[in-house]
Amino acid sequence: MRMKLNKPSQLALVAAGSLLVATMLTACETLTVDFVFVTSAKAAGTNNYGVIDVFEINSESGQMRQIPTSPFPSGGRNPVAEAASSDNTNLFVVNRDDNTIEQFLIGNDGKVYPQNTTNTPGIFPMAVAVAGTSLFVVDTYQPLPTCSPAAPCSGSVGVFPISAPNISNIGTKGAEILAPNPVANGNLDYWPLILPSSPSDVIVPTAIDALKSGDFIYVSAYDSSVTPNVGYIFGFAVGSGGVLTPVNGGVPFLAGTLQSGTRPSGMASDASSTYLYVTDSANSRVLGYTVAASGSLTPLAGSPYQAGGGPSSITVDPTYSYVYVANAQDSSVTEYSMSNGVLTSIGTESTGLQPIAIGIDPSTNRFLFTVNFLGSSINGTISGFELNTTTGTLLVSKDSPYKSDALPTAVTAIPHKGTGAGIAK
Repeated sequence: MRMKLNKPSQLALVAAGSLLVATMLTACETLTVDFVFVTSAKAAGTNNYGVIDVFEINSESGQMRQIPTSPFPSGGRNPVAEAASSDNTNLFVVNRDDNTIEQFLIGNDGKVYPQNTTNTPGIFPMAVAVAGTSLFVVDTYQPLPTCSPAAPCSGSVGVFPISAPNISNIGTKGAEILAPNPVANGNLDYWPLILPSSPSDVIVPTAIDALKSGDFIYVSAYDSSVTPNVGYIFGFAVGSGGVLTPVNGGVPFLAGTLQSGTRPSGMASDASSTYLYVTDSANSRVLGYTVAASGSLTPLAGSPYQAGGGPSSITVDPTYSYVYVANAQDSSVTEYSMSNGVLTSIGTESTGLQPIAIGIDPSTNRFLFTVNFLGSSINGTISGFELNTTTGTLLVSKDSPYKSDALPTAVTAIPHKGTGAGIAK
């Protein structure tokens, strides 16, 4: 027997159904708090491009899941680093084997749309950072005719200005790198990383950090011409148009001691641009510094701080006074409280195999994730955590770890409501 509804009843039922659907859609929108972009060196497609996995984070459970149509081609071979624009409308991906930076416009659903390809000034780019309207890229080698993996030379850093978003032309252009050429440094289009006391030594860069203030950038590196290797931090003041001026007369700051064989691996600064931290993979520790108004670095009390085995990357929570370090050798995260910059270890949490990148969600600053290079025999993984804002300790997120494409290399994230590019697909 089939029940027949009168007209008012039908209208009421349709209205109720519509309200339910609207409520569900609104809930889905609200529950997605961030989009997380994970680059993978896995070769895919006819061009052997890497890929970008895009995840969304649930605001209640911290659970991560890939969005529909993910992954996306990285626009080049072997993507190794990435950064979002300051307004969260663009993603910049560094493709090492092509010496390129691929720019993607980010839709309000987290999907990425390729826009521009720009060549880096040097050879084999390996790190990137954005501050304000400038993009900074670190190349493994300077573009010298005598420089190659068989005959290496020191690395360099280049700067590209970024324009404001072109809202009137959404779908074809967003914020874009203004010119195919980087900012000039006299007759050069890059700033070489050279040790003034030993200019012929080969300086190998490892990481870059741009202070939130936009006043300074720092590049960690080590001298591969001496044994044991000696670690350094090169500082640059950022001037008008992104022009760099070396801090401390061009003399880099010593990372650790000459005798310790320091190998810097990751770097991060706090939200106030007062403290800078560098992981030392050779000695399993974290080096902490106070940043002076001049950009000079002074070691913090108690530095260096003990980490896990082979620390690879580091992140500083911008809201809560905690610092987290991914340890590649023992597959863990070391947790620290931070007081006036000084770090105190408060615990350790296990991750997937060989975490090489770490990040914190920018919306709530409560969800942390590591990119695990050797997640399994066929794919990488992402380990997700929720931090206790009172104690700083980590709790594994629902259904963690999450599958990524093979050989993941880097991670960055933007707020769900922070896109603004205007593309809805």
